[in-house]
Amino acid sequence: MSSANDFYESGNCALAIGELAEAEGEFRKATLADPRYFDAWHALGMVLYKQNKYPEAIEAGLKAVAIEPNDQMGWTSLSIAYMRNGQVPEAEDASAKAKVISWGGKVDKMQKD
Repeated sequence: MSSANDFYESGNCALAIGELAEAEGEFRKATLADPRYFDAWHALGMVLYKQNKYPEAIEAGLKAVAIEPNDQMGWTSLSIAYMRNGQVPEAEDASAKAKVISWGGKVDKMQKD
């Protein structure tokens, strides 16, 4: 039986050779195997973004930052997905959180709208 990390690594291999749909599937398996696996959620969000699936990328990104609210790259990636989806206020908010973290600050928790 494969572990979440095995699926994650398989997704990275597929991504490295440009197999986006396969990478997406492997990252999804990783998140199912371990729903608290930040890197898998972040990678899933990015591969969805690369496929222009912005609403799904945002959903995965939100799950990632819920797990690791002080991850600068998580907020930056989420900001980019929001922008591509035309959600400018949300993009600006996520970008601001990334900046706070880059300055050494903390995002205590995600705010629910």
